[in-house]
Amino acid sequence: MLNSRRSFLKSLSRTALVLSLQDVLSLAVPAQEAQQGMSRPTYNAPARAPKMAASPILGTPLGYSFVDVATQSGLHAKTIYGDEHKNRFLLETTGCGVAFFDYDQDDWLDIFLVNGSRLSGFPKGQEPLSRMFKNNRDGTFTDVTIQTGLGRAGWGQGCCVGDYDNDGWNDLFVSYYGQNVLWKNNGNGTFTDVTEKAGLKQDRVRWNSGCAFLDYDKDGHLDLFVANYIDFDPKTAPLPESAGCAYKGIQVACGPPGLEGAKNILYRNNGNGTFTDVSKKSGILDTIGTYALSVVVADLDNDGWPDIYVANDSTAATFYRNQKDGTFKDEAIESGIAYSPDGKPQAGMGVSVGDFNRDGLLDIVKTNFAGDTDSLYENLGDGTFEDHTYLSGLGINTRYLGWGVGFFDPDNDGWPDILISNGHVYPEVDNSHIDAPYAQKKYLYRNLRNGQFEEVTKVAGNGINEPATARGCAFGDYDNDGDMDVVVNCVNTVPQLLRCDSTVQRNWIKLRLVGTKSNRTGIGARIVVTAQNQPGKPLQQLDELRSGGSYYSQNDLRMHFGLDVAPKAETVKITWPSGVEDTWKDLPANQLHVLEEGGKLLKSTPMGKKLTPAKA
Repeated sequence: MLNSRRSFLKSLSRTALVLSLQDVLSLAVPAQEAQQGMSRPTYNAPARAPKMAASPILGTPLGYSFVDVATQSGLHAKTIYGDEHKNRFLLETTGCGVAFFDYDQDDWLDIFLVNGSRLSGFPKGQEPLSRMFKNNRDGTFTDVTIQTGLGRAGWGQGCCVGDYDNDGWNDLFVSYYGQNVLWKNNGNGTFTDVTEKAGLKQDRVRWNSGCAFLDYDKDGHLDLFVANYIDFDPKTAPLPESAGCAYKGIQVACGPPGLEGAKNILYRNNGNGTFTDVSKKSGILDTIGTYALSVVVADLDNDGWPDIYVANDSTAATFYRNQKDGTFKDEAIESGIAYSPDGKPQAGMGVSVGDFNRDGLLDIVKTNFAGDTDSLYENLGDGTFEDHTYLSGLGINTRYLGWGVGFFDPDNDGWPDILISNGHVYPEVDNSHIDAPYAQKKYLYRNLRNGQFEEVTKVAGNGINEPATARGCAFGDYDNDGDMDVVVNCVNTVPQLLRCDSTVQRNWIKLRLVGTKSNRTGIGARIVVTAQNQPGKPLQQLDELRSGGSYYSQNDLRMHFGLDVAPKAETVKITWPSGVEDTWKDLPANQLHVLEEGGKLLKSTPMGKKLTPAKA
C-alpha cells in the first residue's frame, strides 16, 4: 500500500498536472478529518513496534543519565508565552527556541533563551526579555542580557547563529511574530541591532518562525532563510467560542487549518553587510508549502549544494531542492518526505538530520502532533527517502506531542541516538478526559547499530522523565567534559539544562571550523571522520555544520564525534562550501581542534576534566 501510494504521488509530480493544496490534501486526508475546519485533525496513528533484530547492545545498561541542573546553574529566567491555563489564539501555543552559542569565543558554550509575551501585555519596563547567559566555566551561568545589549521584548520565536559579515564573530538572528532582529556581534561582548541597516526590516507584521543561515549560492557569504507560519491578526482571528474550534471535544484555539498560511522568505547576502529579498526570484514563493515551523538545511541529495527541508503544521512538509542556479524547487512528494507512511499530511513541529545508519547519507527525523508517530526518513542515496519510522522502532509512541529534536551521541559510541522534547500544545488538556498531559516527559532512543532504535527513556534519568512544557531544545557540551548536554526552552516556566553524566569511558573529538574562501563560520561544510576502534573495522561518520534546526533552535557550532575506544581520528576530511577539500591526519581524541580552510590546524585544546557538579 505504501509503495503504491508513493508511486502515485511521485507520478503526479512528474506530470504537467498542477494540483491545488486542497486537491493534494484530499488525496490523503479522510473526509471526516478534512471537515474539521479551523482546528487540527485528530491523529490516531496506531502504535507499532517492530521485532528487534539482533543487536550487541539491546537491553544492556545505558551508561549515562541526564539530570536537570538549570536552577542550580543560574538559569532562573522564566519563559513567558501566552496564558498558562487557557489560550484564545494559536499565537499563545508555539513557544520559543534556544541557542547554545559561544558568543565571546572562549570555547565555553553560553546560552541564549528566546522569550515571548502575553496578549494582556505588561507594564512598561516589566516586559519579558530574551536572555543571554554567560558560561562561568564552573558549571554555572551569569545573566548578561543587559550588558550585551540583547534585552528585547516581544513575541519571540526562533533563533539561529552565523557570521553574516565574515568578521570572525558569530552573529545572532531572532525571529518574531512582528519584526525580526539581526544582532551583530561587536566582538567585545556586546551586540548591535542592525536589522534596518542590513535590509531586513519587514513592511508588515509577519509570523516568522524557524530560521537558518546558509550559503545557498556558494559565494562565501551567509544568506538567510526565514520560515513563516500563518498570516495572523488578533483583531480578525476567530475565537474558539465563536468558531467552534475543538480538540477531542475540548474548546481550543483555532487553527492552523482554516487560517491563511504565510509564505517563507529567502534573503540573499549582498556581501556588503546587507541582504536582498529573493523569495520570488528563487522560487521559494511559488511552492504550496505553508504553516511552516522548523527548518533544517543540509545537502540531502549529495550534489554539493545545500537544500532546505521545512516541517509544516497540518500539511505536507516542504523540500526545497537547490537547483544550483539560484533557484529552488519543492520536491518533497517525489523524494518521499512529504507525508506519513500511509500518505497523510502530518502536523510537523521540529526537524533534524543525521546519518543514523552510518551509510554516508544524511537522514531526517521530524516530530509531529499528538496521536501520531514522529517520522524517520532513511536516505536512499538517489534523491529519494524511505519512511523508516516503524522499522526503526520510533513507531511505538503516539501519545505525546513532539517539538525539539536532534540526532546526537551521548555515549560517544559513534552511532547517533535521538532525543525528542515533548509538551502538549493546549494547556486545556490538563484536568480533562484526554490521556495526555500538558507537561510531558521526553523520548530518548538508543541507536542499536542495526537500523533500529531502543526506547530507553525510563532509564535515562530524571532530566528525561520529569514532565516539562518543552518547546525548543539545543545540543552541546556546555561543561566541556566530552559528553553532550541539552538545553530546553519551556513554556511559562524556567528552562531545563540537562547535564549528561556518563559512566562509560569512551573517546571523542570536537572540531571548530574557520572558513576562508567559504563563510567564516564554515556553515555547510561536510565532515567525514574516520577512526579505528577495532582491527579491520573502521568507524566512519559523516555530518555537516548547520545553522538552525531542532525546533526554532541552534546547536553548538563545534562538531562533536564519538570515537568509542579509538585513541585518535585517523583522518578528518572536510569538504568546504567553496569546494575546497582538506584532510587532517592523526588528530588526538578528547581534544577540541580548530581547523581552518586550506588545511591549517590552528590549535588543539585537551578537554574532558570533570567540573564540580551542581547538586540536582
